[in-house]
Parts: sequence; structure tokens; C-alpha cells
Amino acid sequence: MVRTRPDSVEVSLADLAQMIDHSLLHPTMTDDEVLEGLEIAKKYGVATACIKPYHILFAKLHLRGSEVGLCPVIAFPHGNSTTEVKVFEAIRAVEECKADNENGRVEIDVVVNVGRVLSGKWEFVERELSHINNAITERGAILKVIFENDYLQPMQIIRLSQICTKLNIAFIKTSTGYGFVKDSKTGDYNYRGATIEHLELMSDNSGGKLEIKAAGGIRTLDDLLRMRALGVSRVGATATIAILEEAKKRGIGEYRVSVKVQW
Repeated sequence: MVRTRPDSVEVSLADLAQMIDHSLLHPTMTDDEVLEGLEIAKKYGVATACIKPYHILFAKLHLRGSEVGLCPVIAFPHGNSTTEVKVFEAIRAVEECKADNENGRVEIDVVVNVGRVLSGKWEFVERELSHINNAITERGAILKVIFENDYLQPMQIIRLSQICTKLNIAFIKTSTGYGFVKDSKTGDYNYRGATIEHLELMSDNSGGKLEIKAAGGIRTLDDLLRMRALGVSRVGATATIAILEEAKKRGIGEYRVSVKVQW
């Protein structure tokens, strides 16, 4: 299929900030580093701060009075918990986020059971995602399902996109940022994260009904502009300062302007 990709997008600084889930998920992050990240999230007015579950109360305290939402991750980063544990963890996360929360905006990122996806156990995968989605939407939150595309073949990405569309899940997401694949020749570990090919595959097979989150390797303003041009509505990023400060340097401010997309 020949695709037409736009040469430019119309954006404001707020549009770009609201595309970002500021990621505070590295396993070595200290509480002081997480606090610094929460201050960044507040300063730049991003969509959410993406946090580990044990930081929910900490994040609520430090984001109080801001419009930044909370986005805890569940079964992160490998998706290997049982369905019952995933559901319990998701419910607990939503309830902790919602309690005495002025903003009340809660989004949950959960990793699929990658092994079951690779095994073709599609009934299991659909049933698990349905249980999790029902549990959190009943409590006023929304779900983002992480595929971990680096582990998958195109047909598996297609099938997951179709299942999530059937279940009316809010977002489908490319990666955790920690889905490292072992090179069979060198033994080295690496990952690609969000690729244009995978994002187009996810978009084509969700019928435009779901929002898409890209994560892994989005480090520059040009990366973010490409994502927007592809119809991606949210990204996971740690380079929030670099991206948004570069946007200011290029004249992106309060009002929408046309910006060239570098392919």
C-alpha cells in the first residue's frame, strides 16, 4: 500500500505537551529523581506522569493542584502476572489514584501476556484484557494495552489490534521501552521501540476507533512531530524538557502554527 504522509502538522505548545506521558519508570530511579520528574510534568503541563504503583501516593501528593493525570503501570514490564493479580493490581491502582484526587484523571498501562500472544492463545489474551478493562472502566479509569511489538510478528500485532478494538479499549501502545530482544549472533540486547511500520499496522487494524500511544525511542521534537503526523495521540517519553524546549525555539507557542515534519 502506498501511503501519503503529511508534510506538516498544525500544533501549539500545549498540543505537544498533552501528547506526553512523562515516564518515571526506570528501575533505578530514586524517590528524589521521581520527585524531579513530577516537577517537570507539572511545569510543562503534560498529559500524565507514568509511574510505578508504589509511587501512586507520592505522585498524588506532589501533583496536587495541577492538571497532570496519573498513569500507573501494571504487570510492568513483562506482563507475566496471572490474570487475577493483574486485575487486583489494576483495581488497587485506580482506587488509590482516585481517592481524594482533585483531578481524578487516571489511566492504566498494562502489558499483555507476551508468552500467550506468541503461543497463539488468543482466547486467553482476549479474556484477560476484557477482565482488566471492565474492572478499571467501571471505576472511572481508562486502559492502555502495551503490545511490546519488538517481540511480535506483524500478524500478532494485527490480531492484538483487532482484539482491543473488539473490547473497546481506549488505547493501544507499542512498547514498554524495556522489551529488549537478544541478538542470536552477538548475544547483545537491544530494542527498536516505536516504529512507523508498527504504528501504521496498529492504526490500520483498529479501524481508527482506538487511540494509539507510541513509546520507545521518542527523544526529539522531530520524533514527536512524526508521531502526530501518523495520528498518534500519546507518547511515552523521558526527554520532555528537550522536546518542548526545542519546540519553543522553533516558534511553537500558545497558538497553533504549521510545522514541517521530517520523514
